[in-house]
Amino acid sequence: MKCKHPTIIQGGMGIAVSNWNLAKTVSMTGQLGVISGTAINSVLVRRLQDGDLEGHVRRAMRAFPSQTIANRILETYFIEGGRQKNQTYKRSPLYSLESPLALQQLTVVACFVEVWLAKEGHDGVVGLNLLEKVQLPNLACLYGAMLADVDYVIMGAGIPREIPGALDLLSENKTASLKISVVGASEESLTYFHPHQVMEETELKPLKRPFFFPIVSSAVLAANLKKKSTGRVDGFIVEGPLAGGHNAPPRGPMKLTDQGEPIYGERDVVSLEDMKALELPFWMAGYYATPEKMAEVQSLGAHGIQVGTLFAFCDESGVALEHRERAIADILKKQAPDGSWIFTDPRSSPTGFPFKAAKLDWTVSQETLYAQRKRICDLGYLRHAYQKEDGSVGQRCPAEPVKDYVRKGGLEEDTVGRKCLCNALMADIGMGQIQAGGIAELPLLTAGDDLNNVARMLKPGKKSYGAKDVINYLQSPLAVTVKINDDNKFPSRPHNDRGEQNAEIF
Repeated sequence: MKCKHPTIIQGGMGIAVSNWNLAKTVSMTGQLGVISGTAINSVLVRRLQDGDLEGHVRRAMRAFPSQTIANRILETYFIEGGRQKNQTYKRSPLYSLESPLALQQLTVVACFVEVWLAKEGHDGVVGLNLLEKVQLPNLACLYGAMLADVDYVIMGAGIPREIPGALDLLSENKTASLKISVVGASEESLTYFHPHQVMEETELKPLKRPFFFPIVSSAVLAANLKKKSTGRVDGFIVEGPLAGGHNAPPRGPMKLTDQGEPIYGERDVVSLEDMKALELPFWMAGYYATPEKMAEVQSLGAHGIQVGTLFAFCDESGVALEHRERAIADILKKQAPDGSWIFTDPRSSPTGFPFKAAKLDWTVSQETLYAQRKRICDLGYLRHAYQKEDGSVGQRCPAEPVKDYVRKGGLEEDTVGRKCLCNALMADIGMGQIQAGGIAELPLLTAGDDLNNVARMLKPGKKSYGAKDVINYLQSPLAVTVKINDDNKFPSRPHNDRGEQNAEIF
């Protein structure tokens, strides 16, 4: 008997935009709520330092299988009543190929807490979203989520061929490993996760193996993952160049529009017929967040859609309230410039992937201020590994201080235009670091062009909306029939006839 998967998947928007509260609300409607595992250890320690005023984090930590581990984390990071607003957050350690035991335990607990809270008090399904580009925390994140009985794992920003096999091993509490990309290395490097070592004296029981949905940008990649992954692949999320956050680069040489955005062509188009031929369920992501488009892709073989931006600005979203309110106010007061609120920046992300940024009035002013920011890399999630002259492995980030990056063997031209997404995205959720001199990190809001459709979520006289309003909208009766195109392919045009797109937040 085949599993009855939800038709709507709430996008895994990080850092903590897709928080436990949003995922829980979506899950309780019968759809798939998804929490973001990106930087989840930093999210946990900052919530604890902000006092965990409603007690949710500590309630979940009391359910963790090892109270010895949970209590050590509380003793290290929890501040009764919360830190002073101008007080610097105590940072979590940075990951390495051999991350310290305390960091692995912190990551396991953090992911457990987020999933446990999302699943608390109902029987709906909950997913975990991770990025292949952020490799080093992933095994610990997976294990923590599985301890909390996560139902789905979704992973993009790379080719997660090894994750299915890791899920199989972790479900049996066996040691799992991942290959780590190391620039300049002639031999592959591995990072390991040892459940029995990390959990110390805790008695471990077999865990449920969650469904695994990789995010793909082509049917060829989907076929490759189905055939060559280290374990079972259960379905796919199909993202094309219209999806938000991090996009796959165009196939072939990078060419830009007059506005400086990447140009995607026929090679970047995904055929729904080819996806259907793989005989696994798939969900379309980007440009599909209307009931008409969802019905159309379902008629062509898709199981449903993944939606991000409409959820990113709802009441339950992790985006800080002040940012959501200002974004909605900007959207309501005027039309989108040039038909879109979004700029696809080919340079800003240290990953090298194109990355979408919002072009609202206040975010443009933030960009001006950001240009004056002193470079610092103190979170390190988007660093990449490289081999040093002595054969050891180091890490560097194109958004770190330029002299540091060049000293580590990086090219200066790779640093041009790069932004510290780690710190900016923490600021998006109201947890920006206070750096030296009392300078607060600035937000850098990112979303998809479905910002143009946010106003549709608002009831007359209202300036906010809930996650249930999004679900109700997507499941509302169809007004018209929308054709994707004659070839049943992923749309290749950057805008439709009203200058609108759909995409997800990173």
